This record gives sequence, structure tokens and C-alpha cells, in this order.
Amino acid sequence: MASMHNPPHPGQVLLDGVFSETGLSTEDFAARIGVPHVLLLRVLDGLDPVSPDLALRLAAALGGDAESWLHMQASFDLWQARQQPRPAIDRLKFQNI
Repeated sequence: MASMHNPPHPGQVLLDGVFSETGLSTEDFAARIGVPHVLLLRVLDGLDPVSPDLALRLAAALGGDAESWLHMQASFDLWQARQQPRPAIDRLKFQNI
């Protein structure tokens, strides 16, 4: 599977898809899905990840499935990790026993 170049944080997707189109406030949405407002703001700002619990809540409120939100988060995290320098790691070689 090819990785997306610089995928957006799921918070940005949520911000663009829910709040820019509906006029719903972040306070109302946080209350509706049962999370602290500050947590929602941190996710929207890309400071906190979408957790499995939050993914389930988003799927319940918006439709779709939790796996989509977690996949977006994993894609974002992997792309970010690939941008950091890493030491070379030699592949293990296994012999048939």
C-alpha cells in the first residue's frame, strides 16, 4: 500500500469536515460526544491523537466506522515518524532449523 504524502492529522479532517461546514460549536460537539472540550480542542489542533475511545465516539456521532479514524491517525503518525532520522538497523537473518 502506498503511503500518502504528508497526510493530515485526523483533527484537521474533523475541523474541515464538521466545524467549517455546519456552524456547530466545538463546545456543543464535545458535550454531544461526551469528551472534555479541551481534549477536543487538542485533537483539532493536532496536539493529541485520536484514541480508540474517541474514534468510537466520532463514528457514533458522524457515521462511518472507528477504524477509519484510527487509520487516519496511524497514517499521520507513521509519516511523521518517517521524517525523523533513525539509526541504520540490520535485518535479522534466520536459518532453517
